[in-house]
This record gives sequence, C-alpha cells and structure tokens, in this order.
Amino acid sequence: MLSEVGRLASVLVKYPSDAFVSAEIVATEWRSLAFTSPPVLAAAVEEFHTFLDTLRSTGADVHLLPRDSRTTLDSIYARDASTVSARGMIVCRMGKALRAGEPAAQRDAFTSLGIPIAGEILEPGTLEGGDVVWFDDRTVAVGRGYRTNDEGIRQFRALLGDSIDELVVVPLPHWRGPGDVFHLMSLISPVSRDQAVVYSPLLSVPFREWLVGRGYGLIEVPADEFESMGANVLALGTGVCVMLRGNPRTRRAIEQAGLTVVEYAGDEISVKGGGGPTCLTRPLARGPVSAR
Repeated sequence: MLSEVGRLASVLVKYPSDAFVSAEIVATEWRSLAFTSPPVLAAAVEEFHTFLDTLRSTGADVHLLPRDSRTTLDSIYARDASTVSARGMIVCRMGKALRAGEPAAQRDAFTSLGIPIAGEILEPGTLEGGDVVWFDDRTVAVGRGYRTNDEGIRQFRALLGDSIDELVVVPLPHWRGPGDVFHLMSLISPVSRDQAVVYSPLLSVPFREWLVGRGYGLIEVPADEFESMGANVLALGTGVCVMLRGNPRTRRAIEQAGLTVVEYAGDEISVKGGGGPTCLTRPLARGPVSAR
C-alpha cells in the first residue's frame, strides 16, 4: 500500500556510521551541507539504534543502505533520493546539487535487494522524496519548491501513468530560500487515514482546502514547534507515531487526537542536519491502514 499511514512493513535506512563515516569526513562536509554544527558520530549511532528499535516494533523489515563514496552526510536522510509507486521504486534526481550521488547509490541498493525500479527522474527534472506525500494508493501530492521542479513533476506523473487518479501539485513558499531544508513533508505528516499534522501558516490555501475537503482533521503545530520539526511525524500504522523529542504541545495535540506518540532523541541525527523521522526513513512497503 502507498499511503503514509499503513503499517510499516519494509523500510530503508542508513546508519550514521555509513552516512557520516568518520570525524574527518564530518569536519570536511558539515558546513557546505548546511548542518548547524558537526554531528558527533558515536552519539549519532546511539540515537539511531534507539530509533531503529522503534521502527522494528511494527515487525518491519529494515534494510540498510551501504556506505558509498558517491554520498555525503545528507545520505542519512534516506527518503529523499527515491519514492515509491505501484509500479516500483522511482529514483529521484536531487534538487540539492551536493546530494547528486544519492539516487544512483539507492538505485544500486534496490537492484541488490531485488526491488523493482519503475524509472528515474532525468535532467533537467528534479524531484526529492520529501516532496512526495501519498494519501492513498491512487492519490499523491507533490510539493513544487526549490528541490522539486515542474519538469520533475511532469516526469513523475508520466511514470505513474494510469496507476493514479489524482496528483496534486502544492506550491511551496520561498521561506528561507533555496539553501534551506524545506520539503512538503516539512509542513504536513499524515498520521491516520483521516488526520494529518500540519503547519498551516505555510500551507497554500488551495491545498489546505483540499485536505479539509477530503475530510482530514488537521492537528496544528504551533509556530515555535515548527522550527523544531514538530510537523515532521512518522506514522507506524499501528496507532503509533514517532516524533522528535522537544515538541510537547504538538505531542499533546496528537495524543488528544487518539494516537500514541513515541519520541526519540535526535540531536545528532535530526537536529543538526534538519531531518526528522520521515526524512530518516524510506518506507518501501506498508500494510493495511488501521482504524486509528
């Protein structure tokens, strides 16, 4: 199933030791990749082990991306270099030039795992997985911003063909400009079949109206918690959501909506690189959507 809220059955991730590699590489790359400070490798590994334990609580098969000389620290954010479709994986083309090697690395990983590939986004198109949100098997939204362009969306639509009924293009705001970490999933995280965590001040009016028109209850993130990735929430599909520690008001709102929240400490793996739990995971397969 393609929704963001079915039971997590198979997921691709990358260990910090394979993304960050060494303190020397961290020291070389962190500034150019716009990390806020250099991640500490040993602490990152400890945080990631705890995060993986939560993912495995659903019974999910966890597949590990190998170390690859074509990638950088950013490759820990496994979602962005590919996306799923009913026809197989779609290999993206990154809008962030310094991440250009990641799609080929993921393509090779899919091949080694025997995972079908439906196609690739080619130059001049760009598409990043963090801009793609599946609402059900035949409905997908794509953020049009600095990381995903019109040509990338055109190619994505062509690769999907008649496997979908609706593709919603969501214009994204300039916000802090092309150098910032900003995807559609920075603003919205579906957490159940009819609920989504959102930061409404930066949502386009047509898209917010579209969500409401589909019957979604919107769990609003306060402004101070948007900055700490409160809108970036990973649904495990079991009535449980995973979010970064330090967003108590958003957590309380999600729990009041009837869901269980598991927090993780992500100072090294999330905060410094600007990537929350959805960014750290490339779901490959999900099971049926639970009632909650």
